[in-house]
Amino acid sequence: MKGPVLVFAESSGSQLRKAALEAVTAGRRLADELKVEEYVLAIGNGLKEIGTELGKYGADRLLVCEDPSLGLFHPEFYKQIALDAIRRVAPGTILLPATSTGKDLAPRLAIHLNTGLATECVQIGLENGEFVATRPAYAGKVLLKVKINGSPKIATLRPNVFTAKEIVPRNLSVERLLFSRPDTKMTVKESVAHDAKKMDLTEANVIVSGGRGMGGPENYKILEELAEVLGGVVGASRASVDSGWRPHSDQVGQTGRTVSPTLYVACGISGAIQHKVGMVNSKVIVAINRDPEAPIFGFADYGIVGDVFEVVPALTRQLREFYGKR
Repeated sequence: MKGPVLVFAESSGSQLRKAALEAVTAGRRLADELKVEEYVLAIGNGLKEIGTELGKYGADRLLVCEDPSLGLFHPEFYKQIALDAIRRVAPGTILLPATSTGKDLAPRLAIHLNTGLATECVQIGLENGEFVATRPAYAGKVLLKVKINGSPKIATLRPNVFTAKEIVPRNLSVERLLFSRPDTKMTVKESVAHDAKKMDLTEANVIVSGGRGMGGPENYKILEELAEVLGGVVGASRASVDSGWRPHSDQVGQTGRTVSPTLYVACGISGAIQHKVGMVNSKVIVAINRDPEAPIFGFADYGIVGDVFEVVPALTRQLREFYGKR
């Protein structure tokens, strides 16, 4: 555990991802416990303005590597830069957001460094001077406390679990890293987003999801209206995606996205284990289903037994009135 904390701050274009600020906040708390500095590594293109923002969230030192070829995530390029930063910093702990990028990069680093990795962590800290990570297992039925063998310790942090919090700004020192392109047979040509304007499911505070009970793709309009009022996004069950009603990027579940929003509204979703795995760690779960025996009522915080085509529009009308949205 000797050595500073190093946090990978993921960006989208020139902007830091919300999950990156959450990871920096968590890294600051851990660095304070260890009485060490927090380093932050940012890789991308057009990142000149991020230093001030990172300083607000507790970073002591920023390592930046910019190049036009780094605008899109390239596993080999990012891994090489991260390894160069690790050699320079000699961290005791490395934290990454459990985003698609973090989930790709973290195991590559762990394998190369011959160390352990704890994934999808919902809590990190010290116990008896040792780094301990808490992560869900067995479809979220239990929380495991994990100790990592090897050094540095590497952990990915589940988005929307660690709250990003501004503190007294620090005088952040910035160091620019030179990028030497490694030999690779991999070429990243483009990154295609189904809806570039839509917030990523893993970072949304509110998700309104629909399942087989929605009856067809045309009926998701009522969920989109409810999500808009709540400032959220629309998700879907595997059955909906397999039926072609929604794109795979909307799927919540074991073979889709794992989410932890403040509010999760499940509409016409039975609550099969595959779906439960992806959303059970939501802070508040509201289920709407006409079947009173649906499994989802067994773990939902609030349940409405009724027809989604009656309940959802009624909720939307009431919320529009409450928020003064016409």
